[in-house]
Amino acid sequence: MTELDPQQAAARTWFESLRDRICAEFEAIEREAGSDASFEYTPWNRVDPSGEPGGGGVMGVMKGRVFEKVGVNVSTVGGTFEGEFAKSIHGAGEDPRFFATGISLVAHMANPHVPAVHMNCRFLNTTKRWFGGGGDLNPPLPIQEDTADFHATMKAACDAHDPAHYPRFRDWAETYFYIPHRKVGRGVGGIFFDHLDGDFETNFAFTRDVGEAFLDAYPRIVRRRMDTPFDAADEARMLEWRGRYAEFNLVYDRGTLFGLKTGGNIDAILMSLPPRATWS
Repeated sequence: MTELDPQQAAARTWFESLRDRICAEFEAIEREAGSDASFEYTPWNRVDPSGEPGGGGVMGVMKGRVFEKVGVNVSTVGGTFEGEFAKSIHGAGEDPRFFATGISLVAHMANPHVPAVHMNCRFLNTTKRWFGGGGDLNPPLPIQEDTADFHATMKAACDAHDPAHYPRFRDWAETYFYIPHRKVGRGVGGIFFDHLDGDFETNFAFTRDVGEAFLDAYPRIVRRRMDTPFDAADEARMLEWRGRYAEFNLVYDRGTLFGLKTGGNIDAILMSLPPRATWS
C-alpha cells in the first residue's frame, strides 16, 4: 500500500484515537462492575490480490461481566478491488484501486436490559473520496428512555451540521437495518450515512461528531441498565434477538461483504457475531 496522503493519515489517526477512548470507557465500566476484564488486541496484515502489501488493522475484543462480547476494530487497507465487485463501490467502476480506513464496533451485552449496539465510521477513496458510518441501538427489550436518549444525542450531532441530516440519516438507518425475510427492523434504529463526498473538512468534522455522540450516549445507557435484574425469559428473548442480528450481518450487511471481498481478516469481519444465540 502506498504512503498515506494528509487526508488519509488524518482520518486513520482519528479513528484509532476514537478506538482508544471507547475501549478505555468500556474497561472503566467493567471496573465499576467489579470485573478486571480488558481488551485483547490482535494485529493483522492484508496482502492485496496483486501480491503487494495491502495494509491491515487491529482487532480488539473484550469479554467481561457487563460486556459479554464487544469488538472494536480499526483497519487501514488499500489496493485493487477484484472482478465485478468494483462496480458496486462508489467511484470504483472505471478504476478498481481503493483506500479505506475506519473503525467498527459491535457490543453484545450480558444483561438483556442493556441494548446491544453497532457503530461504524469510515473514509474511503476510489476515484471519489467519501465518509460513511452511523450507529444503531439493538435492544432485546426496548426501553423508550434509552431509545430517546440515543436518538436525541445522534440528532444533536447531526443538527450541529445540517438540520436535514438527522431525518434523512434516521430514515436511511431504518431502511438499511431491516431484515426482509423476517419483516422486522434489526433494532430501534439510529443513523446511517454513506457517500458523503463533498468537502473533506466538512464531512470529516461531521463524522467525528457522530463518533463523539456514540461515546457520549452509549456508556450512559449501559450504566443506567447494567444492574437491572432479569430472569430466564428475558435472557431467552435476548438470545432469540441475537439470532436475528446474526442473520442480518451474514446475509445483508455491506460491511461484512466489503471485508470478505477485499481480503480482510476473517476473525475481525465476523467479530460482530454474538457469542451465544438461539433459533426457535
